[in-house]
Amino acid sequence: MQTALGRLADAGIPLLNQAVLLRGVNDRADVLADLSQRLLDCRVLPYYLHQLDRVAGAAHFETPVEVGRQLIAELTTRLPGYAVPRYVREVPGAAAKVRIM
Repeated sequence: MQTALGRLADAGIPLLNQAVLLRGVNDRADVLADLSQRLLDCRVLPYYLHQLDRVAGAAHFETPVEVGRQLIAELTTRLPGYAVPRYVREVPGAAAKVRIM
């Protein structure tokens, strides 16, 4: 996979990652920091960390927004700025993703 991503990057294609924050999967700073580093090793920018949309059947994965904020704060102490994803959510009717501050 890293080779294929490298070919895309060499062709001038911007590679951005969008991950969803999931309780019990990637809701720890060490996991997110490792993900960011691995993405960068593959020449992929960790672009967005999405707050999970409230949809039927996914409530067990929902992580409180405050936990997400704390994770981003922790990542800023561990990683260079370009490696810290923007923490965002989808807002119905909004033209784009909305950053969570």
